Amino acid sequence: MLTVDYDQLGLREGHLILDMGCGAGRHAFESLRRGARVVALDHSFAELTDVRTMFRAMQLEGEVGADAEAACVRGDALRLPFADATFDRIIASEVLEHLQDDAGALAELTRVLKPGGTIAVTVPAWLAEKVCWALSAEYHAPLSEGGHLRIYTEAQLRRRMSDAGLVPAGSHHAHALHAPYWWLRCAVGPTNDRNPLVQAYHKVLVWDMVKAPFVTRFTERVLNPLIGKSVVVYAMPAPTDGSRQNRKAVAHVAA
Repeated sequence: MLTVDYDQLGLREGHLILDMGCGAGRHAFESLRRGARVVALDHSFAELTDVRTMFRAMQLEGEVGADAEAACVRGDALRLPFADATFDRIIASEVLEHLQDDAGALAELTRVLKPGGTIAVTVPAWLAEKVCWALSAEYHAPLSEGGHLRIYTEAQLRRRMSDAGLVPAGSHHAHALHAPYWWLRCAVGPTNDRNPLVQAYHKVLVWDMVKAPFVTRFTERVLNPLIGKSVVVYAMPAPTDGSRQNRKAVAHVAA
């Protein structure tokens, strides 16, 4: 279940990409399949162990090219262990809402992104998240340990990215079919995954992810702008030298 649109991200074979806060690794795996050199970073040893196992399995099964490269790094979003201008592409998916210092994390991501590179930042969309917070206090912090700390509008996310030295460009919403699922979860209790309605809806989501039938894919495309569970904003570093090349690159993404 990918949140980022790889066409808008512009990932190419051989690019070095950082999946910051990789979690279970869905974007890291897709990036590796596309021939990128992948660094999956997370604060959780358990998550990284599973991601590393999957990287090895993908290579053994021939899902990636012989020259494919992937590494797992345990790190802190506020002190990324990389030099300035290291990465061609960066993905930060569903991370910022968990961090006390989201501005500091965005500043670090901007620092390690190459001039002319592209970053995709995804957070829970305002409407879908607002309903979840209204239905259950257990869904978010402080009752949910490590839970969501804030709700973003797209405009707020863009301002934070701009303040960090990025030029926000294209955006879209994703996972509209998942919004009602989480509303249901919140209504019956976020940890109550034994509820019959929750289990039935979960089966529909699994069917959609595995089979990708036309009816659910079409429905989600129609509903995404209205109730998409996530919003994605793409950006590039702001030009610092006024060069024509950098300005053209920013204009291309903005288009």
